Amino acid sequence: MNALFAANALLPEGWAKDVLMGWDTQGRLTQVQAGAARPEGVAQAAGPLLPGLPNLHSHAFQRGMAGLTEYRAEAEDSFWSWRELMYRFALRLTPAQLEGIAFGLYVEMLEAGFTSVCEFHYVHHDTDGRPYADDAELARALMRAAQRAGIGLTLLPVLYQTSGFGGTAPSPGQRRFIRRTDSMLRLLDTLRPDCDAQGARLGLAPHSLRAVPPEALREVLEGLRAQDATAPIHIHIAEQVKEVADCIAWSGQRPVAWLLDHAPVDARWCLVHATHMDADEYRRAAATGAVAGLCPTTEANLGDGIFDLPQWTSGRGTWGVGSDSHACVDAAEELQMLEYGQRLLRRQRNVATTAAQPQVATAMWGEAVHGGAQASGRALAGLAPGQQADFVVLDPAHPVLAGLDAPAMLSAHVFAAGRQRPIDSVWVAGRLRVQGGRHAQQAQAAAGFVQARRQLLTD
Repeated sequence: MNALFAANALLPEGWAKDVLMGWDTQGRLTQVQAGAARPEGVAQAAGPLLPGLPNLHSHAFQRGMAGLTEYRAEAEDSFWSWRELMYRFALRLTPAQLEGIAFGLYVEMLEAGFTSVCEFHYVHHDTDGRPYADDAELARALMRAAQRAGIGLTLLPVLYQTSGFGGTAPSPGQRRFIRRTDSMLRLLDTLRPDCDAQGARLGLAPHSLRAVPPEALREVLEGLRAQDATAPIHIHIAEQVKEVADCIAWSGQRPVAWLLDHAPVDARWCLVHATHMDADEYRRAAATGAVAGLCPTTEANLGDGIFDLPQWTSGRGTWGVGSDSHACVDAAEELQMLEYGQRLLRRQRNVATTAAQPQVATAMWGEAVHGGAQASGRALAGLAPGQQADFVVLDPAHPVLAGLDAPAMLSAHVFAAGRQRPIDSVWVAGRLRVQGGRHAQQAQAAAGFVQARRQLLTD
């Protein structure tokens, strides 16, 4: 048995002292005992130990264009003008470049406190829109990148068929994304053995209501249920005000309301963004058990708007965070941005607490772990027997944290560390992936990322 002792650890029920953890050869926790003595020969964590945070929404290739769209290109730039630039970038990408960017990104994620990722993968085909000889080539590039980095993976191939509500034909810029429903189901069949062999979870992502017509949504959900009735399902929904207006014009309903009336939404689902809901949608969606997939730094970067977290949690809604377009790659900063958005929206402080936990950072970290695990479809729900041994150790000697107790260290990590990342080590499935704040393959990953981006920008 592998083991680690921590003077302070954040367990599902809250902070505990003198915690002894053990895990098996598969990286699954078999023992989590508080108030324990440290056995001879068992290593001790350098600082407070946190459960690893799942990143529930990622478009890996977009890390390669982060920072490159921050200039005025239209009289009024928006998500929609940014999207055209993203399409141009996606049209250039080769499988090798995608793997290089994703490997660099996944190493970054680990160093930033994310221990697993849900990859919302929609660039499927060659640059001319035709399938590769191996139809799963780009998906396999992402899987290799995750395996090389040592990050946990939930792979979510994306069904994308139309450019707007009512079956509008796709644009030329979307040609690499388009799949028929039967083609998507065959792709899932192809990928499932590889995901199982890698320990990855395979799910499905109908891209959005504007990109998947009702009949295709019904058919793909039926096909998925026949293959794996427990598979996670993620969908972009109600991200933009224009999207809501277009959905009403098409169907007479708002997007979340339409989805709830026409699809079997339950705890398998992750509603990504869900930014623009009315009170009835908040209430109904929370009651399904679905996870709200919040991406605060991307939603700020794209000008999406602000999700009303208290309205969601008042209905006992579950939530988690992702880094989406990767304008920022930092688990703590996503939580900080989420809380600060609520403060700006409500003109209050310390909004995202719970009845049981008045410490904002502690409450948010625990909620994000729980929601992220559910959205991942994997056993990642914190430091408890039966869950995967994914954890993050804070650096107690870092100037921002030094001299504080464990809850205050986590608070300082989320709200006071900025981009300094006071993380000592990161473990995934009981294997040490980051030590002294640095991934063992950091230099190699960074060089591959830079090379791939340089090629893309040159070509």
